[in-house]
Formats: sequence, C-alpha cells, structure tokens
Amino acid sequence: MTTLLNLLAAIALLVWGTQIVRTGVLRVYGAALRQVLRRSMNGRAAAFFAGVGVTGLLQSSTATSLLTSSFVSQGLLTTSAALAVMLGADVGTAAMVQLFSLDLSWLAPLAIVVGVVVYLSRRNERAGQIGRIVLGLGVMILALQLVTAATAPLAHGAGVKTLFAQISGDLLLDVLIGAVFAVMCYSS
Repeated sequence: MTTLLNLLAAIALLVWGTQIVRTGVLRVYGAALRQVLRRSMNGRAAAFFAGVGVTGLLQSSTATSLLTSSFVSQGLLTTSAALAVMLGADVGTAAMVQLFSLDLSWLAPLAIVVGVVVYLSRRNERAGQIGRIVLGLGVMILALQLVTAATAPLAHGAGVKTLFAQISGDLLLDVLIGAVFAVMCYSS
C-alpha cells in the first residue's frame, strides 16, 4: 500500500511540475509561441520544427494541438501545415522523454533552489517567471526520480515478473495493454 501511495504522490508531483513549467512558459513566451505557430504556415518543414520547439517548451503535445486546432479553425493555418505541426509535436514529446530518461539527478536540487530564489526575489518580473520554469523543471526531474524509486519494488516482485512473462508471448494482448497504458498516460 505504501508503494502505491508513493507512486501516486510522485505522479502527482510530476503533473504539478509540468503545470508549473507550462504556466511559466505561457506567461513568458505565450505570444511568441503563437507567432511561431502562425509563421509556420510557410512550409511543412517550418511547421514541423515549430511543433517540435513549441512542444519542447510547453512540455505538452496536447497544448500544441489545442493551439494548432484554434489556428486551423480561424483559417490562420492550413490542414497540411497543422499535420506537420502535430508530427513535430510528437517528435518533440519523444525528444523530451529521451532528455528526461538521462541521469539528471544532480540537476533537480540545483534547479529547485535556483528556481525558488529567482521566482521569490523577482516574482512580478520576467526573470521571476523564468525562475518558475526552472523550478518546475527541477520538480519534474525530482518527481521522475521518485517514480523510479517507487516502482523499484514492483519491478523486482515475483508477481510482476510472472505477469509480464505471461503477456510477452501474445502480440495482440501486448498491443492492447500498451494501448491501455498509452490512453491512461495521455489522459493525465
């Protein structure tokens, strides 16, 4: 029961850190991000890289898709450019996953301390919002470390090993389980 509670707390901290980063980025660069997406109408390559960049900054392909769909509905972005932005958003998400899979344990405490100091000392300035972004990134890295620590007992448990040994032979069941996990992770 403690393992599950620790895992849920770590996931909640990760979601909160993501929210802190997203809010900070939108406050500092919100208009600029919208301009980047608007300028990406010129070509598919520009739209693709705009999707990668905006998703990397926002930490959310969902936010990028919402911005993109609003531009399409207003006639500011063509459907082909929007599809390129969304492909870039998926690549941006994958790049962020690769970045956060590195051992960044040394960076979490540093980012949290620097982010708190800058945010509290310059709260109403642009620097304060950048401090908020740094704080959010530190919280996200810390939360990922806590998720890893909370799931370690599960990974070494005999029941989990037996469960994954049973499902690894059936391709359709593996795809179904992967889809369920993807939907659960996407909805959070």
